[in-house]
Amino acid sequence: MNLAAMIDLGVPEEFLRSELAKLKIDGYTLEVSKGIKNGISGTRVKVRLDHGPEQHHRNLKDITNIIQGSELSDHIKQNSLVMFKKLAEAEAKVHDKDIDTIHFHEVGAVDSIVDIVGAAICFDNLKPEKIFSSSVELGSGLVKCAHGTFPVPAPATAEILKGIPVKTGHQPFEATTPTGAVILACNVDEFQEKTNLIIQKTAYGIGHKDSDVPNVLRIFSGELSGAENKETQHRMFECNIDDMNPEVLEYIMEKLFDAGADDVFITAMIMKKSRNASKLCVLCHDSLKEAISGILIHETSTLGFRSYAVEKTVLKREFRELKTKYGDVRIKMGYHNGEMIKQKAEYEDMVKIAHENNIPLREVYKEVDRLIDEGT
Repeated sequence: MNLAAMIDLGVPEEFLRSELAKLKIDGYTLEVSKGIKNGISGTRVKVRLDHGPEQHHRNLKDITNIIQGSELSDHIKQNSLVMFKKLAEAEAKVHDKDIDTIHFHEVGAVDSIVDIVGAAICFDNLKPEKIFSSSVELGSGLVKCAHGTFPVPAPATAEILKGIPVKTGHQPFEATTPTGAVILACNVDEFQEKTNLIIQKTAYGIGHKDSDVPNVLRIFSGELSGAENKETQHRMFECNIDDMNPEVLEYIMEKLFDAGADDVFITAMIMKKSRNASKLCVLCHDSLKEAISGILIHETSTLGFRSYAVEKTVLKREFRELKTKYGDVRIKMGYHNGEMIKQKAEYEDMVKIAHENNIPLREVYKEVDRLIDEGT
């Protein structure tokens, strides 16, 4: 349901498929379709195993090897592993075992790996600045687990959701699985019933069970009311480098962006003894400080770095499609106090058009600028 809602919200289906292919696991088919549940239209996703229910039970090391051995970005890998580690901790607590020896059952199967890593892929694609959730609906009744039948919630679900507000009884079945619980627990910034949100889009992920209450996962995207998109939970990292091959800096920049950095830039400078040097600066959300710190320590020659909290202010942004004689180009528009004050074509779209039409990139820029000036 989460993957379905994410696709319904705007994550391109082909992007999700291409990213999941980097896991290099087979034995499943990802089925995506539109559907209606209790009169509500949305998207339905089914991870269908090619040979029926999987019997292989993986442990945390097995799943870590699958994720680390993939070609996914470092940020997606990190988020996926955080979720699986939390699952392992919950299972270990329930069964009184060590985290490294616990074997996943349902959540170690291919379909659950696709669900969890797919969630990390979707969040990375959407890049929400903050994620809110209402209290978590657990459902009611009994649920069959690998070790027997238990009252809802399943033991692992209850362990994962410790400290998170929950509610029960609104669905006559298990409404939140361990997989769903860990996606929420590891990605939601704040659980609350009321949020001053200006809704821009509503999406629905359709479930496979039926009840009087629509079995759908609803997701909103929008912006907080009364705010000019100000953020205070950002951090700037800086370090001066004068003893490293400059060619390595491009590789490090890619690693930092893959880890989720908002911006990375390099300033040329002169240090003591007139040595040429570079100041490497990284702007990121405060939640990424451990990941960014690790890259600076392990990938650069610096013996230390500076970091400090910064206030980041961004304009409200929207996208539109501009139709040109060469093809469609996405235009990013910036708004201040409700007025659109700037717009800019997406560079990647124009490069793609230049390649596809075998024309100079400057010709694409000219055409796009002309249409923008004409108010097209």
